[in-house]
Amino acid sequence: MKLLRYGDEGMEKWGILDSEGAIRTVDDALQHVTGEVLTPQWLAQLQELDPAKLPLLKATHRIGPPVPRPLNFVCVGLNYADHAAETGGKIPKEPILFLKSLSAFCGPNDDIIIPPGSRKTDWEVELAVVIGTKASRVPEASALDYVAGYTIVNDVSEREYQTERSGTWDKGKGADHFGPVGPWLVTKDEVPNPQQLRLFCEVDGKMMQDGTTANMIFGVQMLVSYVSQFITLYPGDIIATGTPAGVGMGRKPEPIYLRPGQSLRLGVEGLGEQLTKTVGG
Repeated sequence: MKLLRYGDEGMEKWGILDSEGAIRTVDDALQHVTGEVLTPQWLAQLQELDPAKLPLLKATHRIGPPVPRPLNFVCVGLNYADHAAETGGKIPKEPILFLKSLSAFCGPNDDIIIPPGSRKTDWEVELAVVIGTKASRVPEASALDYVAGYTIVNDVSEREYQTERSGTWDKGKGADHFGPVGPWLVTKDEVPNPQQLRLFCEVDGKMMQDGTTANMIFGVQMLVSYVSQFITLYPGDIIATGTPAGVGMGRKPEPIYLRPGQSLRLGVEGLGEQLTKTVGG
């Protein structure tokens, strides 16, 4: 099942993508769905619906993030060896975790806002895990039982703020619209192996990133368990699992960074695509 949310920011409604790629509304159906949003019980009731019998969304609407604003937006740094190499980072012995500010959380096609004075805004396509069951200190063997599904995150980063302005990475990761999410939440039954997915990012039509989740240093199952040792995860929380090589700061002979007026297309196999533009803040 492919879930999405459509409508103006803060007023999104749930929809289901049917087999033809059309959006079906579930407003009426949700009146009969019980339980906490994105839990296994809630998803099971939605999966019993026949999308072909649901009303078509006739008008064009903004596509929002496929989950409501999460409690925790967790990111994993340097989780691909090729990305660590291009940035001059060492392969970590344990996952590097940081929290992305919820001010960054936005829809998959919303504009990326380059902060005033930014010189080094960069892109990072990532597979993201969406939590479906409250998870605290869960064992790795059962970690995927706590997953609702998967989506896409662009972990937009201002590299000068991240690496040259002292302190932690967070200040380079949390600007407004630095976290496009979506377009869909694809339930885990449709993603039998999250470690075999192609992911890519184009900037102005030029392929910049073209990788596979098979090259993660720490896989999805391990990451869900690991994060839960430090942060209690709740339904709708997001774990962005790292990015492959090809980011702007790693380009040779000179880094390439985003500027206003550019277009990005990025995606993860089976999870859809994001289409965004950059604007000045």
